[in-house]
Amino acid sequence: MAPITSPSSGEPAFVSQQVTEARRYYINLNPPRRASFTVVCGGVERTRPEYVVSRRDFPYFAIELVVEGEGALLLNGRRHRLAPGVVFAYGPGVPHTIRNHARRRMRKYYLDFAGRDASALLNAAGLGLWKPLRVAALHELVEIFEALDREARDDSAVARAVCENLARLLLLKIQQRAVSGGRDLPRAFSTYARLRRHVEEHHQRLRTVEEVARECQVTPMYVARLFRRFARTGAYQFLLRLKMNRAAECLLDEGLLVKETAARLGFPDAFQFSRAFKRVHGVPPTQLLAARRQRAHEEIPQGKHTRIR
Repeated sequence: MAPITSPSSGEPAFVSQQVTEARRYYINLNPPRRASFTVVCGGVERTRPEYVVSRRDFPYFAIELVVEGEGALLLNGRRHRLAPGVVFAYGPGVPHTIRNHARRRMRKYYLDFAGRDASALLNAAGLGLWKPLRVAALHELVEIFEALDREARDDSAVARAVCENLARLLLLKIQQRAVSGGRDLPRAFSTYARLRRHVEEHHQRLRTVEEVARECQVTPMYVARLFRRFARTGAYQFLLRLKMNRAAECLLDEGLLVKETAARLGFPDAFQFSRAFKRVHGVPPTQLLAARRQRAHEEIPQGKHTRIR
């Protein structure tokens, strides 16, 4: 499915050129009127300091997600602040003006789509009233945007259908990760993002929420409250999931023993590690090792043998 570009400027007229870098794809700039749902185009762009987009109308429905920087949005007559984690939508007949903060330039993903189901999907996601939302787990939405970019460049016969399903997934994910507002939201969300990054970068050695709180200079109660609010899971459950994902890699990919994996991830003994592993993955680590041994045995050429730990 090759990208479609304008032969005159290389980009459709509605695409802003006030960017320093951009990665874009075009799937169907003339979607059929009777289509239930179809992806038109999308991409990611970093804005110039003077970036301003002002439209009274737009031919498709659109979603934009800010991942870096700051800006201002005038959407359907109302003003809003743009910051990382803010997602907003507009569509036919919805006037909007997007301005960049000159010293904190934005980087944002966007997706344009059309079809008779588009309005209902936006309403279900909470974007149909033309009010921005703030979303937690920003990286999860970015992963879907990146998957859309990748699949839009695929030449297979089902690539367009894959993109349509990814776009529906994106709207569902926005609905799932939208968080309630409040005057303290920007500061609280920023603290949550800092805590999450710390856990992701140091989960192998971290053992408790108290350690996370101490290293990030907040209270354990505040850590727990932020994870419940923005991640909708417990802080320790998040830490444990990361540890057990890493444990599976140690067992399957690196060939470590259970006791070696337990020691690497900071567990006092193999028994406590095995209980935690089963609680997260549903099977004990010994079962994973058995599957690895079986797979290795099947791959050994006849007449040759090797030691599997």
